[in-house]
Amino acid sequence: MVRSAQPNILILMADQMAPSALPTYGHDLVKAPNIARLAEHGVVFDSAYCNSPLCAPSRFLMLSGLLPSRIGAYDNACEFAADQPTIAHMLRFRGYRTILAGKMHFVGPDQLHGFEERLTTDIYPADFGWTPDWTDFAHRPSWYHSMDSVTGAGPCIRTNQLDYDEEVSFVTRRKLFEIARGKDTQPFFMVMSLTHPHDPFAIPRRYWDMYDDADIAPPRVRIAPADQDPHSRRLRHVIGLDLDAPTDDQVRAARRAYYGAISFVDEQIGSVLEALGESGMADDTIILLIGDHGEMLGERDLWYKMNFFEGGARIPMIVHAPGRFAPHRVAASVSLVDLLPTLADLAGGDIPQGMATAGDGTSLMPHLLGEPGHDEAIGEYLAEGAIAPIVMIRRDHWKFIHCPVDPDQLFDLVADPDELDNLAGDPAHVVTVAAFLREISERWELPRIEAEVLASQRRRRLIAAASANGMTKAWDYQPFRDAAQDYVRGHMDLEQLEASARFPRVRGE
Repeated sequence: MVRSAQPNILILMADQMAPSALPTYGHDLVKAPNIARLAEHGVVFDSAYCNSPLCAPSRFLMLSGLLPSRIGAYDNACEFAADQPTIAHMLRFRGYRTILAGKMHFVGPDQLHGFEERLTTDIYPADFGWTPDWTDFAHRPSWYHSMDSVTGAGPCIRTNQLDYDEEVSFVTRRKLFEIARGKDTQPFFMVMSLTHPHDPFAIPRRYWDMYDDADIAPPRVRIAPADQDPHSRRLRHVIGLDLDAPTDDQVRAARRAYYGAISFVDEQIGSVLEALGESGMADDTIILLIGDHGEMLGERDLWYKMNFFEGGARIPMIVHAPGRFAPHRVAASVSLVDLLPTLADLAGGDIPQGMATAGDGTSLMPHLLGEPGHDEAIGEYLAEGAIAPIVMIRRDHWKFIHCPVDPDQLFDLVADPDELDNLAGDPAHVVTVAAFLREISERWELPRIEAEVLASQRRRRLIAAASANGMTKAWDYQPFRDAAQDYVRGHMDLEQLEASARFPRVRGE
């Protein structure tokens, strides 16, 4: 098959999926054969990171190619500005049909951000109700993560997340066949974004029974609260861990349900890949499998994300296009903010004028071609559990984490992959620490960023409180389908309709 200059692009995104729990990245228990096949024939990034370990900021920076502090994407209740160009705008400008199915956690009145079609609503709210308050850290709002997801982990019959993800995979498959049956020759850019394996850790018994309690290993790294760094101790408070510490059996159940949720995600991905193949579009579609952040899953006695340790910040990243890129693995560190310039290259064009050509990402194209590329991931965390900006630099074998109110952290991830030996205070590494601190002072004006975060939090909390009174016009996306054009209607020629709806077409029609 001749490869087009503008291939279709399909992003498969899973929420809170840690690479350490995937067979592709070395887990010998979890069953995810469809993801494994993508990896077998794709380019696997072994050191890929999110740039902000929280749902909405991570997605906004991925779409914009800019770090959170540059676009005001501080937390899960920050508006994503309508005048911020995105990957979808860029590809639509280049002639792509842009489609979104599933979670993207857009906040604000613009619920499309360059997507021509949005097939589902979001699972999370689009308003300012989840705004954190750094000035009142001790108060734990009801919308924060809690330990209920762990202490109540186990098999279930149904959850709202199952309802949502099954809808997402269904409409994605339907859209693929709709495109295949249609006459539109535009390439497509489609994002299918699932909410699993994000907590709560509850999954139907079919997936739960894929695993046995006896095979579920406990967390490998345990750190007593008194020995944890200040941010980790704050996270324990935010999620109520010190109030409701799980038992060993509850930890095992949560990990087992999480593995089952990955198998559920893999099954949804498999059904979409099957539809892509049956539609005849697989050979000219580049597939990217990514996550938005990781999951601690009890490691370091922490849960969820919201930190720059490997469990919270590392993500899976696989690019599957065997006709274009030979299968191989990439050891260099990369990140989600690199996707915008990468997709510009894959779509065969430059970044359009009006977009941030000096964005925070670097194209992955050299890595995809098996050539030397960049080795850097930059991070910012400005949301729940923080009381001041937290920044991260990951380069070569080093990871450096800095917060103005906390001790610095320096880890050698080759010698110390579990991040147990903080070298920031070691005299042998004083030059390395000084170099990172100089770079941080050049990259970020942390006092200004802190002031902007606090001002934004105040504005949004006021708006949220005011909006709770009287009549409210919600920003939540309402998908629209014109029922007058669905299936069989009186104004349609029945023979032509049935012929055009059948795929593949009967010979001679």
